[in-house]
Amino acid sequence: MAQLLRVQNFNVSSDGIGAGEDQSLENPFGHVDPGRLFAWAGATASWPMRTDPGGSRGLDDYFTRDFAHNIGAEIMGRNKFGPQRGPWQDHQWRGWWGDEPPFHTPVFVLTHHERPSFTLSDTTFHFVSGDPATVLEQARKAAGGKDVRLGGGVSTIREFLDADLVDTLHVAVSPVKLGTGLRLWESPDELLDRFHLDVVPSPSGVTHHLFWRK
Repeated sequence: MAQLLRVQNFNVSSDGIGAGEDQSLENPFGHVDPGRLFAWAGATASWPMRTDPGGSRGLDDYFTRDFAHNIGAEIMGRNKFGPQRGPWQDHQWRGWWGDEPPFHTPVFVLTHHERPSFTLSDTTFHFVSGDPATVLEQARKAAGGKDVRLGGGVSTIREFLDADLVDTLHVAVSPVKLGTGLRLWESPDELLDRFHLDVVPSPSGVTHHLFWRK
């Protein structure tokens, strides 16, 4: 069975924005409040950081549970890993996630400035340069026959879409308009030359967009 490159649970606003500008250590999503985009997932029973019982079931919960299903590796952009730019000044920075990252697989971080790999819990971060096809081949080898998740951010997803390497996308469109920021699309119709699309509304107000390659 072919190993797919999948975008899972990627969130954008109703005007297609997935992150803000001016990212910093204090504001990983720049000027955008991530709670406005991710509230649907945080309300589910399966949200991994839930500390109290309860939470919603149904469609949103299904997608939250499905996030890690059959995923053997992740590819992410450097901006998803951290706020630093240029040559690495501080190898003490080991990501936003603390000692227990939520990935549980090898993670390949795209960067023009390589640094040694390191492992936290059951997640090993590799820092790689190279074109999208080369990095995807590395991730597939590490995935042990499972699929590879393309974790974002916006620029990384666009880069792999432009290289025609993405097999499926699940994009959750939240009912908020942000106006400015990093935009995944002007309209989801931009992808219909290459992908089928099902649009499934949720009682939470989020609309789940499911794309799969034609």
